[in-house]
Amino acid sequence: MLSHQTDRAPQARSTKIVATLGPASSDRRTLERIFAAGVDVVRLNFSHGSRDDHLARAELVREVCRESARTVGIMADLQGPKIRIGRFRDGRVTLEAGADFVLDAERELGDERGVGLDYKELPSDVRPGDVLLLDDGKIVFDVTQVAGSRIHSTVRHGGVLSNNKGINRLGGGLTAPALTAKDMEDIRTVAEMRADYLAVSFPKHGRDMALARELLRNAGGHALLIAKIERAEAVDAHALDDILAASDGIMVARGDLAVEVGDASVPALQKRMIRVARERNKLTITATQMMESMIASPMPTRAEVSDVANAVLDGTDAVMLSAETASGRYPVETVEAMSRICIEAEKSSPVSLDREFLDRVFTRVDQSIAMAALFTAYHLKVKAIAALTQSGSTALWMSRLNCGVPIYALTSETSTRYRVSLFRGVFPLTVTYHGHDRDLLLEEAEEVLVRNGAVTAGDIIVVSFGEPIGSPGGTNTMKIVKVGEHRRA
Repeated sequence: MLSHQTDRAPQARSTKIVATLGPASSDRRTLERIFAAGVDVVRLNFSHGSRDDHLARAELVREVCRESARTVGIMADLQGPKIRIGRFRDGRVTLEAGADFVLDAERELGDERGVGLDYKELPSDVRPGDVLLLDDGKIVFDVTQVAGSRIHSTVRHGGVLSNNKGINRLGGGLTAPALTAKDMEDIRTVAEMRADYLAVSFPKHGRDMALARELLRNAGGHALLIAKIERAEAVDAHALDDILAASDGIMVARGDLAVEVGDASVPALQKRMIRVARERNKLTITATQMMESMIASPMPTRAEVSDVANAVLDGTDAVMLSAETASGRYPVETVEAMSRICIEAEKSSPVSLDREFLDRVFTRVDQSIAMAALFTAYHLKVKAIAALTQSGSTALWMSRLNCGVPIYALTSETSTRYRVSLFRGVFPLTVTYHGHDRDLLLEEAEEVLVRNGAVTAGDIIVVSFGEPIGSPGGTNTMKIVKVGEHRRA
C-alpha cells in the first residue's frame, strides 16, 4: 500500500540545471556522472542529429533515470528557421574591412567576393542602410544595394567567415516563420519520445506558440512549451506578454538576442523578462555561454561565475549549458561548478514574501491554497512544504515566490514528476496510494519525505492536497502537520 521507491537524494540547490547532450555526453557512463553531478533536465538539440538519434538518446536518458533513481526531464529544442549563408569553395574566406561583398540567393559556392544563402528570402527582407551581422556579430556588413536575388554590401568589421554561419539583421525584422517544415516533422518525434518540454526557436508572437502547441497535441504529445526569446521583436512589452500568454515558460536565449538588440541591452532585458515571467506564473531558463570557457578548461572564469550567480539572483528557474556539455572536454566538471555557484548565490537571495503578496489577486481556490501554504510556511519556519499534486500546477504556483522553504511535489503521475524537474525550488517525489483515505495518503507522504531525508520525526511541515481524496480536481485543502505525530499503529 505504501511506496518503497526512492526518487532522489535531497539537495540544497533550488535553481535547476539544463545540460545539452551531444558527442561528449551521450554515453551511459557520462550520463550517470552528469546526473549525479546535478543535472535536472537534458536538452536535445534538433539542429543536429537524426530522428533515430534523438529517440535513442531519450530512451537512454529514461533508462539511466530508472537505474539511478533520478528524475531528469527531457527538453526537445527545435531548430527553427535556418537564416544562414551557404558554403564557400574552400570552406572559409578572410574578409577585410572596406571590401565589397555580395550575398546571393542564387549562388552555389562562395569566395572572397560573395556567397550564397540558405535563407533565400533574405533579399526581400533587407534594404540599403541595413546592418547585417554574421557569425554571432563577429562579421558586420553594411547593405548598400539590393538587386533581385543579390544583396550588395560593404564589410564594416571583417575576419574569417566560414560555411553556413548565421545571419541577423540589427534591430530584427526578418520575416522567416518560427516553425519550418522540418520543425513540424520534428514535433511528431517530440511527441513520440514523450518529451517533458518543447522549446520553440525564434517566436515573434503568441500565434507561433499556439501553432506549436496545436501540432504537438495533435501528435499526441503533452510537453510544456518554452518560447526562446531571441528576436528583437519578441522583447517588446506587448509581444512578450502575447508570447507568455501562449507559453508555459520562456528561455532567455542571449546569443541571437544580443546580436539583434546589442549586447549591452541584454542584462537589463534578462532581468525584466525573468521578473515578468514569474509574475505571470511562467517558467524561465537563462541560456547561452554561461560557462563557455569550460569547453576547454576545467575551471570557469570569474566573469562566468558572476554571470551564473546573477541569473540565480534574478530568480531564473534554470541555467543552461550548451556546448559546454554537448561537445566540451569537461562536461561533468562543468555541471559540478555550475551547481556550486547556484548554491552559493542562493544563500544570499533575499526572502521578502510579505511584499510579494501585496500586488497579487487570487481568483482560484487551488492557487489561493498554494499561496496560503507559502505564507504559513514562511511565518512558521517549517521544514518543508509537501504539495500532493496530479498536474504539478500547485507546485508551480508555489515556486513563483521565494519563501525560503523547499517544496516537495508528491505525485503518483510519472509525467508530472518529470515535468516539475524544471521548477525552481521544487523537488519531485513519488507516492503510490490510490484510495480515498486521507490519513493513509498523508501517512505515505510523511514516509516518503522521511525516507528521502527531507524531514525527520518532530518536524513541522505544511501539506496541500485536494479533497475528496482520489477524485479529480484542484487542490482545496492545507494542513499543518507534525511529522510522526499521527501515524497509525
